[in-house]
Amino acid sequence: MRSPFPGMDPYLEAPSGWAGVHSRLINAISDDLGDRLAPAFVVTIEERVYIAAPNDLMTVPAVVPDVFVISAGRQELPAVSEGAITPPVLVEALVEEEVHDRYLEIRDTRSRAVITTIEALSPYNKAAGTRGREAFLRKRQAVLASQTNWIEIDLLRAGERPPEVRGRGDYYALLRRGEAIARYAVWAWGLRERLPTIAVPLHPPIRTFPWICRPC
Repeated sequence: MRSPFPGMDPYLEAPSGWAGVHSRLINAISDDLGDRLAPAFVVTIEERVYIAAPNDLMTVPAVVPDVFVISAGRQELPAVSEGAITPPVLVEALVEEEVHDRYLEIRDTRSRAVITTIEALSPYNKAAGTRGREAFLRKRQAVLASQTNWIEIDLLRAGERPPEVRGRGDYYALLRRGEAIARYAVWAWGLRERLPTIAVPLHPPIRTFPWICRPC
């Protein structure tokens, strides 16, 4: 059965399944743009790795981590006879979740210079006060302060959004061209609207490439 929604299917937004959707989306974007931009440009999949604290995992409770920490409280060992093992003090192991945020870079084939960075947002990097959000904002600020083009695609209605796009629609794509430091292009659309065709800025021989981001 086909989805009744012409653009983004809201059922794909569930945090419990978003990791799979995000992986397929990143791969699909890489394959689509890579085939169409070759041979002048190459699209690479990069990773931003950080450690999610226990509070971060609680902030996004529906995201299932690879490692679980189970607390059974302090346990008393049974009495032992003389000469047996001395009873130790039981402590909880502090296990933190390693998170891999994947994003895309379009590079010039010859110089390998990064021309455009593309971020598809996830629940981790949209949750206020988490390490994922802090890592994403550091990356965002670094790129926005450079001459690299920046595209962020938000297909999640929940979570934090920058002031430039708040209240503009259910979903959005934001573009900052490297030569336009203080100016953004924003495409915003609603739940019942089709996804727009957005601009992917490059450099000669292809200056701008029209592209539709289709969720899996």
